[in-house]
Amino acid sequence: MAADKREREKQVVALMISLYCRKKHHTLKGRLCPECEALLSYAHLRSDRCPFMETKTFCSNCQVHCYKPEMREKIREVMRFAGPRMLPRHPLMVIDHMSCSIREKKKQQKGKGYYD
Repeated sequence: MAADKREREKQVVALMISLYCRKKHHTLKGRLCPECEALLSYAHLRSDRCPFMETKTFCSNCQVHCYKPEMREKIREVMRFAGPRMLPRHPLMVIDHMSCSIREKKKQQKGKGYYD
């Protein structure tokens, strides 16, 4: 199951970076500029080495931030840009991602006490 989650997360990140690079850096479809290629490689490496893959849904819901600060800022920029633009292109993927995120947030809130 963790392998499926890992591959799905890597696929989503790859699609988002590809969309971002195509629109912001004017690359051809299916190609990435060196900066975005480095970001994609870094994101895949982080996903491959994630010890929490069994229990977490997505990096945004994780308590541990394993990205270097500059890479974290870059991936946030990509996600802020590409996230809203993913719905028309990959609606099922977006709906699945949103439902998983909502379930995870509810699960996290359920575990917290009144004063936590």
